[in-house]
Amino acid sequence: MNIPIWPGSSSFFPGDTPFGFYDNDYQFQQDADKFAKFASQRLGYPLVEIELQDINFYTALEEAVTTYGNELYAYQVAENLLSFQGASTTINPGNNELVQENLAAVVRLSSQYGEEAGVGGSITYHTGSITLIPGVQNYDLKSWAISQSISGGIEMKRLFYEAPPAITRYFDPYAGTGTGMMQMMDSFGWGSYSPAINFMLMPISYDMQKIQAIELNDQIRKSQYTFELVNNVLRIFPIPTGGGIHELHFEYILLTDRNQPYVDRNGQSIITNASNVPYENPTYNAINSIGRQWIFEYGLGIVKEILGYVRGKYSTIPIPGSEVTLNQGDLITAATNEKTALIERLRAYFDTTSRKTLLANKAEEAQSQMSILTDVPMTIFIG
Repeated sequence: MNIPIWPGSSSFFPGDTPFGFYDNDYQFQQDADKFAKFASQRLGYPLVEIELQDINFYTALEEAVTTYGNELYAYQVAENLLSFQGASTTINPGNNELVQENLAAVVRLSSQYGEEAGVGGSITYHTGSITLIPGVQNYDLKSWAISQSISGGIEMKRLFYEAPPAITRYFDPYAGTGTGMMQMMDSFGWGSYSPAINFMLMPISYDMQKIQAIELNDQIRKSQYTFELVNNVLRIFPIPTGGGIHELHFEYILLTDRNQPYVDRNGQSIITNASNVPYENPTYNAINSIGRQWIFEYGLGIVKEILGYVRGKYSTIPIPGSEVTLNQGDLITAATNEKTALIERLRAYFDTTSRKTLLANKAEEAQSQMSILTDVPMTIFIG
């Protein structure tokens, strides 16, 4: 079987690459044949035969372009993943977009701290109540949750145990403020209105002192309203007494809600990790000369690797009176080393263009400028 090998020239047509990612790109079509010529001559053609066909060169070039794009956009994703997470997967591909940083991830994190303080978060607060029983001080909220068909347990967040606000008892006779306000207002015919302060121009400090007097009176002279909650067993103070039906209201959250690690998508498909950030293969004609040179060098490494495997089929070839040993091992070793070095060089280059590095360089530049300016003589202006 006589399989044709590289004749020294080629003519690219769409469909000649395995995936066809860039086949319809005019610049790729032009560079495909140029790359084939470049790679073959780097391998010694026409002094030695190159046991490859044009499609092998095209395959190497396509893989090199795709590898370049993967490295580039993987770095972009790592640099901006916090800004991407939570966005819809239907947004435009990020290839040619300038990524705008946002604080969505930071807000999601901080809102969970607000959740513990009852001022934010993503967990729903539920309300409930228990009926107080005269003489009963302890109430098992676990049993209450079971009676409400709640599974997984609850966590109490707020108990409405407070006494009525002091402002509703502005004329509490037990407070003993002794201002004689009602008697004074009776002389004006306003004694039946409450509070009388509405009709007197008094400083705010007076209201504050009056309210504090009522609250302090409650703490010292009356039974203090409070509670103790241990393992969802509620003990309330003072012990309930008779006289009508009384309910104690509270707010709680479900432990199943707290243990839910996933963000509610509301039926949308959102970016959750690096695998579904919308990046596509690069547009070949948009890659600058820096990127294309790297692609040509990496493509050459792939061609060496392919040729090494081809020549590895036969370690030696018999010739009249002797035999020829092929350089399969040298080609594969060189290809592996060159590809590894090129990937490391590309990643190092991306590191120098990272946001962190660029900002550090600008800060250092600004500091250097300030140092230079300190040596510039300052002129004195005389008006």
